[in-house]
Amino acid sequence: MTYLVTGGSGFIGSHLVEELLKHGHSVINIDNFDDFYDYKVKIKNTLDSVGKNIDFEFSDKQNDIENLISISKSERYTLYYQDIRDKKGLEAILNNHHIDLIIHLAALAGVRPSIERPLEYEEVNVRGTMNLWELCNQFGIKKFVCASSSSVYGNNEKIPFSESDNVDQPISPYAATKKCGEILGHVYHSLYDIDMIQLRFFTVYGPRQRPDLAIHKFTKLISEDQEIPFYGDGDTARDYTYIDDIIDGILKSIHYLENNSKIYEIINLGESEVINLSEMLSVIEKNLDKIATKKILPLQQGDVQKTNADITKARNLIGYKPTTNFQNGTKKFVEWFLRK
Repeated sequence: MTYLVTGGSGFIGSHLVEELLKHGHSVINIDNFDDFYDYKVKIKNTLDSVGKNIDFEFSDKQNDIENLISISKSERYTLYYQDIRDKKGLEAILNNHHIDLIIHLAALAGVRPSIERPLEYEEVNVRGTMNLWELCNQFGIKKFVCASSSSVYGNNEKIPFSESDNVDQPISPYAATKKCGEILGHVYHSLYDIDMIQLRFFTVYGPRQRPDLAIHKFTKLISEDQEIPFYGDGDTARDYTYIDDIIDGILKSIHYLENNSKIYEIINLGESEVINLSEMLSVIEKNLDKIATKKILPLQQGDVQKTNADITKARNLIGYKPTTNFQNGTKKFVEWFLRK
């Protein structure tokens, strides 16, 4: 099978690409190496995902990405430096390949930055995604997996969060764009018979995690004996989901789509284990054998108080079964961080 993965050089995307290649599939990776964080991280992700263990010589972004495209290309893997907002660029890529299924992971991520740049988030997360669906219709691509987010639940008072819960009250532009993606996805499914699964990811962590996210940021700052930003009193809580479990959920979603038709589903992918901020910090401190210096800050706009996934539907529909608890997952992350 040939899969197109958007955002295939990111945290989740690079792990997915690695697994698809291991299973003998062909992968087309579309990534724009956005400046949201250092593009060099994505270059390292890409090399890891295609099994290239080399000392990459960095110079400037354009040359580095061109070199990466050349180094990583093989008969089963092609990388395109492409923005999903550019529909003509996407069309040119699809003209060169037969695609069996699209896994759409590319997005502008982050709750707090979306409050500062809401229009850009709409351009990428809504318009960019619509470009892909328009091209699915044009090229006859009928299978689509899309990354949504637990942020669509907002400050949902019902615990745990179920796919049937009302999600009409997001509290950040990022969350609103993901909710829009779910609604518009159903439109394209209804109009053009595109079989689709929207996956609501719950706080994914593990090796290659984005450096701006809390577990990675805290680990780095504590290891360097710097103070960490600690928002609120430590009671905010997340359903942290280890990367291997997320990838397993994506692969099972792909398998379900390939073996069924007339599908539009929204599915939670979480660990179903809630860890508050204080507990998370304590686990990191234990694995680093260091005590953090905290800078206490007020809660941030757009941040939800708690997330907790009801994964009953994922278990029953696609056979999803997470296996990595937070303590073991954090241990694996810290080990990766210390040797990278």
